[in-house]
Amino acid sequence: MPGEPADRGLVTRTAEAADALAAFLAALHQPAPEEVDITGGGRRGPMAGSSEWVAQQLAEATEMGLIPDPDAVRAVWEDAAAAPDWAGSALWLHGDPHPANVLTADGTADRFYGTYQPTPDAAALRRARGWAVNRALGGLHVGEAGVHGRPGGKATWGPPAHAAPQRLIATAPR
Repeated sequence: MPGEPADRGLVTRTAEAADALAAFLAALHQPAPEEVDITGGGRRGPMAGSSEWVAQQLAEATEMGLIPDPDAVRAVWEDAAAAPDWAGSALWLHGDPHPANVLTADGTADRFYGTYQPTPDAAALRRARGWAVNRALGGLHVGEAGVHGRPGGKATWGPPAHAAPQRLIATAPR
């Protein structure tokens, strides 16, 4: 597809980009064919399938000083993992929302959330927060890899990955 990943280019029309991403995701979240495999972990299936990976990534990020409040992040994940599994029909979802393929410009999150208006139940919102923790931890490790002497890494992933846990903690139900 033509274009520039959000982590490499400057998004100059952020409101339009937020609206476009919200419209894309809303259109994507439609019933999937019955033969779609929804049993696996990682980017699909029940949250519990990723608990070990999340615990390991959170421990590593904490050791590197990347998570200022690991207990609060862990609480968001544990709440999500305890939420009831999705019982509806399989849906198409964007399973890899990271800075190279989503909008990352500052100030657009509120616009995006205002435009993207799914009608999930409370359990779906809890699971979504957990997947956000999952993807943020992955983004932290990719964003900080070169900084911490590990091979690879994409420094442009670091800032949004640092912001996500803070936003999740700040908006956690109390």
